[in-house]
Amino acid sequence: MEGNKEEKEQGSPPRKRLNDYLITIVATLLLSLFLKSFVIEAFRIPSASMENTLRVGDFLFVNKFLYGAETPRHIPFTDIEVPHFRFPALAYPHRGDVVVFEYPGDRDVVKPEQKTTYIKRCIAIPGDTLLIQDKTVFVNGREFSLPPDAMPLRRSEFLPHESFPLIFPKGSPFNPDYYGPIIVPFKGMDVEISEKNFDEWQTFVEREGHTAELTSDGIVRIDGIARTSYIVEHNYFFMMGDNRDNSLDSRFWGFVPEGNIIGKAMFVYWSWNTSIPIASVGDKMAAIRWSRIGTLIH
Repeated sequence: MEGNKEEKEQGSPPRKRLNDYLITIVATLLLSLFLKSFVIEAFRIPSASMENTLRVGDFLFVNKFLYGAETPRHIPFTDIEVPHFRFPALAYPHRGDVVVFEYPGDRDVVKPEQKTTYIKRCIAIPGDTLLIQDKTVFVNGREFSLPPDAMPLRRSEFLPHESFPLIFPKGSPFNPDYYGPIIVPFKGMDVEISEKNFDEWQTFVEREGHTAELTSDGIVRIDGIARTSYIVEHNYFFMMGDNRDNSLDSRFWGFVPEGNIIGKAMFVYWSWNTSIPIASVGDKMAAIRWSRIGTLIH
C-alpha cells in the first residue's frame, strides 16, 4: 500500500505539469485569437502599389480596434461564414489614413469569390467630391498632395474626357489621370437612377443587397419595383495607392464600404527582400532592411 501511494505521489507532479502546459497553451491561443480579432493584426505588403511609403516585404501591425473591432466572419481556417458583429468605432478613417480593408471585388462583380485584404491610402470620405486633373488629386476643391515618400508621377498618358474601358464606374468618361468629379456615396444619399446611368449604378445597388434591372422599355426596377432614384444604405470611402501610376484602386473597382474596413496601419515591425529564398540564409539575412523596422506609417 505504501509503495502504491509513493508511486502515485511521484506520478502526480508530471500530470500536473502537463495540465499546466495545456492550460497555458489554450490560454495563449485564446488570447492570440482575441488580439487578432479585436485589437491588432499583422499584415504583409504584397505589391508595389504603396511604394515608397510601404515596400514589398514590409511587415506591419494594423490597429483593428480604432475603426470598430469585428467578430470573425468565418470559422477559423475555413471559408464558412458565420454571423458577425462590429463593435462601435472609436474613430472613422480620415483623409490621409493608410487603411487595411477587405477588397470589395472587381468593378462588375457583386461579391468576390474569395476574401482578399488590400492596403491603400484613404483619399476621400463619405460625401466628399473627388476630382483628378492631369494626375493632381483634388478633394472638395483642395489639392490632395502626394505623400512625402510616394513614387513620383510619370507624364500623363491620357487626355481629358478620354474614356478608359476598365475605369470605374462602368461607362463613365473617366481615365486614371482625368477622373471625376464624383461624389463618394454616404448613407442616406439620394441618387437619381435612369436608363442613362444604369450601368454606373447597377453593381453598386446589387452590392447593397438588392436586385437591379433595366427593362426593354427603359424602366429601372429595384427589387422588382420601378424607381427613378435610390437611397444609399451605407457610407463609402475612396482609396488610392501612393504609387498612383502603378496602383489598382478605387479608380478601377469602386468605393470601399464602411463594413469592409479592417484597421489603420500603425508601424513596420519587420522588413526584408521577399524575392530571396529563405534557403539562402546569408543573402536573406543581408536583405533585412534594418532602417525600416519601427517606422511609423503616416
